[in-house]
Amino acid sequence: MSDEELAKDLGLLSAMTIGIGTMIGAGIFVLPGVAAQEAGPIVVASFVVGGVVAMINAFSVSELGTAMPKAGGGYYYINRSLGPLFGSIAGMGDWMGLAFASAFYCIGFGQYLTTLAPIPGLLFLTDIQVGALIAGGIFVGVNYAGAKETGGVQSVIVLILLSILSVFAVFGWLSFDYATLVGDGGLTPMGYGAILPGTAVVFVSFLGYAKIATVAEELKNPGRNLPIAVIGSVALVTVVYGILVTIMLGVVPWPELSKDAPMAQVTELVFPGGLTGIAVTIVTLAALLATASSANASILASARINFAMGRDGIVTDWLNEIHPSFATPYRSILVTGGVIIVFIAALGQQLEVLAKAASVLHLIVYAMINVGLIVFREADVEEYDPDFEVPLYPITPILGAIASLALVTFMDTIEIALSLLFVVTAVAWYLAYARRHTVYEGALGEFVTERSEEMPDIAVSAAETVAPDGGDYRVMVPLANPDHQQTLITLASAVAKQRGGSVLATHVVTVPDQTPLASARDRADDIDATSEQLLDRAREDAETFGVEVDTATVVSHQGYEAIFDAARTHDADLVVMGWGPDSHWSPGRAESAVDDMTGNPPCDFLVLRDRGFDPARILVPTAGGPDSDLSAQIATDLRREFDADVTLLYVADEGESAEGADFLANWADEHDLGSAKLRVETGDVETAIETAATDASLVVLGASERGLLQRLVSGSVVIDVVDDVDCSVVLAQKRHERSLFDRLFGDQ
Repeated sequence: MSDEELAKDLGLLSAMTIGIGTMIGAGIFVLPGVAAQEAGPIVVASFVVGGVVAMINAFSVSELGTAMPKAGGGYYYINRSLGPLFGSIAGMGDWMGLAFASAFYCIGFGQYLTTLAPIPGLLFLTDIQVGALIAGGIFVGVNYAGAKETGGVQSVIVLILLSILSVFAVFGWLSFDYATLVGDGGLTPMGYGAILPGTAVVFVSFLGYAKIATVAEELKNPGRNLPIAVIGSVALVTVVYGILVTIMLGVVPWPELSKDAPMAQVTELVFPGGLTGIAVTIVTLAALLATASSANASILASARINFAMGRDGIVTDWLNEIHPSFATPYRSILVTGGVIIVFIAALGQQLEVLAKAASVLHLIVYAMINVGLIVFREADVEEYDPDFEVPLYPITPILGAIASLALVTFMDTIEIALSLLFVVTAVAWYLAYARRHTVYEGALGEFVTERSEEMPDIAVSAAETVAPDGGDYRVMVPLANPDHQQTLITLASAVAKQRGGSVLATHVVTVPDQTPLASARDRADDIDATSEQLLDRAREDAETFGVEVDTATVVSHQGYEAIFDAARTHDADLVVMGWGPDSHWSPGRAESAVDDMTGNPPCDFLVLRDRGFDPARILVPTAGGPDSDLSAQIATDLRREFDADVTLLYVADEGESAEGADFLANWADEHDLGSAKLRVETGDVETAIETAATDASLVVLGASERGLLQRLVSGSVVIDVVDDVDCSVVLAQKRHERSLFDRLFGDQ
């Protein structure tokens, strides 16, 4: 297969259906009855106002989406603009907001499910809650197993729903009675002031449009189609809501509109007798399809947010462990599923609380998205280059932020309290954990610190107080051969600079086993002189990158074991070392044979086979897994530091090129490499890598995870590739625990 990017074959219609399919769910099939009790007939205006607020925010999402089509959506934008503290709040807000929304959708599913089949209550749970729990379990299971909703299926679902709703609207309009709509108290029996409280209830209906931004990389002409899809989907859904709710209230008086299944109730009245039963069944099935689609999409989105947070060090990588069979982040899905189950059980009889809590958290995130856009613009971030720009800047994002926060004030105390609890939890989590593990400061923090002399002291102090401590990220470089010293230091310094860390240059002095270490120490003057000369050169090389440099000298009988000990002693996060001739070298790995069998690497490792370091054209072969995750991180660091071109390679089985292309596109998006060239080959893995490497100046390759005994018996693709390609090769091995059995016999 030729070296080319994945075709951008997602059209405008397909993009719009992604947003429409997520938004047309419980919002129209459940909320009209609940919201009508809050505002009366004027609730139609509540839906329209909700659409207007969503549309203002949609402009900002469109600009950010064309500038940064990354996994994580709003979390990613906020983390990169406002910094990891606000990123933690956004990640927690998006995650819990989606959990509340998923529980809400599941309750909607349960409400219509009970109209088709009797479901008994259980303990303190109603029949609707039991149905919702069943639905939630199924949706979590589907995501756990990795079932994938394709763009084509989503388009079909949306077209079916719109067709059913159109038929409903036609028959409903024939039965529409303005006197029924107005009722005894007029359009505003509770006053015009009820519009915004009503909007607070129904805003959960407008949470799906931002999902479109996550597929920007696959859109044809994304600079044009993405904004149209995002804004167009909000506009269409707003019109649909306005028409359908008006019709429903003109058929059934608002005080009598069902709070459980209003669409089914109205359907019974508007269709002729012979069609009533069939129509009710069709509408009920449509409701089940819509709520299922929304719930499933929300669970899927939550897993991607957790993945993005884990990649940035906001949450532990434990949460994003990939299932060995299904290749899904099963722990994240199970944790999210558990939260959803708790929400259904605890709040399932308070539908408004679920809807409003989901809305509050998302509104907070939307407000920060708007502020983040302003930060990107005003900080003049070099890599921020959107194809679409919001109209009337800065009025639009300012209005979006104000409108979002203003709408929060119309929520009830319980929803605001729940949301503030999660915000406080996110701040506490950042200060206690994430601050020590993340390295991205954010455009706002960099803008303030770089202009500290011009900024108010309080702003500088605040930026420094919440700045990530990921600057403690330490890259250790064991040095022994002066010929490769500069290359190793260059690689280590580039990574350390991108992560706000420091370099520890370590001179490892190996003496023969016959020489006691005490005798070696007697030659301390000679060793110190050699080390000083070697480490001084290393310090000069590293300081050209502007990173902090420390030095150390280690005397040992066993070079590699000393490196592992030094990495543990100095709490290194990454070791960058050269390819050595040691007789205990294990093929394709950065460990000795003894350590391979009995231990685990103390940190992440990079092993460089140096043939001249040139990061201009980087090839990253991947088949997934933790070592490939590290390869992606290193490629991203080098791309940012050296403006490198990155090509991703996946070797698929014969006849599975399409599946390989899908995998590689998703993997690239999840690893912040959406702009990389994508290349899919079939056939022999080693041959494919070597062929692709002819166009590369550097190969970054995940180290082999096959067990020691299997590698000894059958050899290693990694070791052959390292020997056979002409350019330099970086082997990446991520620290993770493996059992002794896996280390001996594992085949992953």
